[in-house]
Amino acid sequence: MPTSSAVPTPAPTHPELDPDPDPRRWTALALICAAQFMLILDVTVVNVALPAVAADLGLGRTALTWVVTTYTLCFGGLMLLGGRLADALGARRVLLTGLALFTAASLACGLAPNADVLLAGRAVQGVGAALLSPAALALVTTMFRGAERPKALGVWAAIGGTGSAVGVLLGGALTAGPGWPWIFYVNVPVGLALLIALPKAVRPTARPLPTGKRTGTGGLDIPGALLVTTATGALVYGLVRAGDSGWTAAATLLPLLGALALYGAFAAAERRTRTPLMDLRMLTLRPVVVGSLLMLVATALLISFFFLGSLRLQYVHGLDAFRTGLLFLPVALATAIGAHLGSRLVMTVGPRACAAGGMAVAAVGCLPLAVLDPESGPWATVLPSLATAAFGLGAVFVTATTTALGLITPHEAGLASGIVNTFHELGGSLGVAIASTLALTTTPPTPSGFTTAFTACTLTAAITALTTLTLAPRSHPHTRTGPHGHGMH
Repeated sequence: MPTSSAVPTPAPTHPELDPDPDPRRWTALALICAAQFMLILDVTVVNVALPAVAADLGLGRTALTWVVTTYTLCFGGLMLLGGRLADALGARRVLLTGLALFTAASLACGLAPNADVLLAGRAVQGVGAALLSPAALALVTTMFRGAERPKALGVWAAIGGTGSAVGVLLGGALTAGPGWPWIFYVNVPVGLALLIALPKAVRPTARPLPTGKRTGTGGLDIPGALLVTTATGALVYGLVRAGDSGWTAAATLLPLLGALALYGAFAAAERRTRTPLMDLRMLTLRPVVVGSLLMLVATALLISFFFLGSLRLQYVHGLDAFRTGLLFLPVALATAIGAHLGSRLVMTVGPRACAAGGMAVAAVGCLPLAVLDPESGPWATVLPSLATAAFGLGAVFVTATTTALGLITPHEAGLASGIVNTFHELGGSLGVAIASTLALTTTPPTPSGFTTAFTACTLTAAITALTTLTLAPRSHPHTRTGPHGHGMH
């Protein structure tokens, strides 16, 4: 756990919104992080199981890609609505609703007899996660204050990086053991236990919308949620279609152009509505913008590494699911170590150096996978490369989270956490869609396809490192002068 000096110290909170500390807050934090860990784990737990799922249900490249992206699409696309619901109805209530939905959908996924049921279950899992995650982070942000809040945010930040890596390890063990349905069944007892324990550990937090700002839908921007989710769905669909039809085909360009139009319609709708899903003015705040963009790229790279690495190990190197998952254990440890080191460095060298350095390490780590023989030994190339890259990205995750949320006030916690988590999940969707298009050009995939995809990952990390040197704030969070960090330079 990071020390209090490892992450930003938040601005003073409003007494009327920050009650006396709950004596159960550390127990509540452990339970909330367990729930969030389950959500993040489910982003990557399916990766190692994909060949087994494809064999059992007869899935092709496109369907395999959607098994991963359907979850992250609904998770990320509806995250803003989840954050608004947490502010409007109470974070505790929304968290428990999302957890119940996610648990039930996990059972349906495990029982799925065909691709349609599996994809529908993954979509409902994503909806549940979109309710749970921003509500959980809002609770973490509001339950802790003073020197305790940085500690709690540091724990939360570490969950994002390690959950993804552990998901691949667990997915391999379960697929090789009782079978791929158990990657979903395992959520059921954990979800039920949390549903029993959380109400006892977390205070009710009902917080109605301000008077006079309710609409026919209870003050919730349902059209905005549908627009942003549909726009992202069209974007992912276009990226996936590019692998089959080519980048200049109408089947690729029309969805991509449609996505741009829908994003424009979303921005216009947010300016007109009295209760917008996203306060677009928050995206003019430098810490929020930089943190969100770093989260988008870091997640896209990390999830792509797991997706590409697990498929390459099984299709090219012939490893079974268990050995593939086992190979990712050092990657999980490297991510956790990087996150812990990053939480300390962000306060000593500043977010600019920490983020740029983390991305540079990720680029260097991924480089061997782009230039060496793709059929060379996995323990000598894939393992050290992915572990090095994950180490760098672990530091970026913490930098992104603490930069964007370190000084958020309690009444903005649900919305701000929704924005950051949206970029986290959308990064996963976009990363897998592009990685699939570049790598899985044939069935089964060829080594050259993986080389192309890893080359793109290397270039993305390198370009982001250079860009961060200009965009990211140089000074550490203690130099911020206002609650939103306007004093950063």
